[in-house]
Amino acid sequence: MVDDIRLIDLLRRHQAKATFNLNPGLHQSQRSFSWRYGDKKIWRLGQKELPEVYTGFEIANHSFSHPNLPDLSPTALRHEVQDSRTLLQDWFQQPVHGFCYPFGGFDPMVKAAVHQAGHRYARTVIEIETLFPPTDPFEFGVSCRFNDPLFWSHYEHAKASNGVFLFWGHSYELIDEAMWAELEYKIARINTDSAAEWVNLETLFLESDTR
Repeated sequence: MVDDIRLIDLLRRHQAKATFNLNPGLHQSQRSFSWRYGDKKIWRLGQKELPEVYTGFEIANHSFSHPNLPDLSPTALRHEVQDSRTLLQDWFQQPVHGFCYPFGGFDPMVKAAVHQAGHRYARTVIEIETLFPPTDPFEFGVSCRFNDPLFWSHYEHAKASNGVFLFWGHSYELIDEAMWAELEYKIARINTDSAAEWVNLETLFLESDTR
């Protein structure tokens, strides 16, 4: 999303890390209009500008075209999961270890396809108090959304257990300056907490594989 440019600038100002989940099949060569989110027009970045925009950030696979994966045939599922990873790795010239299920939808067949395509983990939208290490790396959960009213309660719970705190959302959901300011406040506050450390998801899983 074009709004990711502003989000990345915010993240870089505070030396924060983030994972961006991309659908390579939805990006045209140039910027293109995608849909309306309320009164807001949502534009997608052009494929040619993606490597520069996301330089320094983890890229994860979000499928080729964002379908509900459990509805697909085995052939279509393989295309959405495997071909998209191949494209992203070609575009960014870096390994793509993570996957994020579109709409949070998965089943055993989808999990198997994601695993077979070479991913190390797959993220869901299921909120879990103790995130890491997960019982199943292909059912990796989250702490909360970025605008959850209980955001700081979830954060303090993770901090008390010396655990992982993972919040998620979409840049297009930031529809006014107050929301941008609130997100920056959260990121800045975490950044100044001496007990906190920003870590890429892929780093967590790659390090756990070597133990």
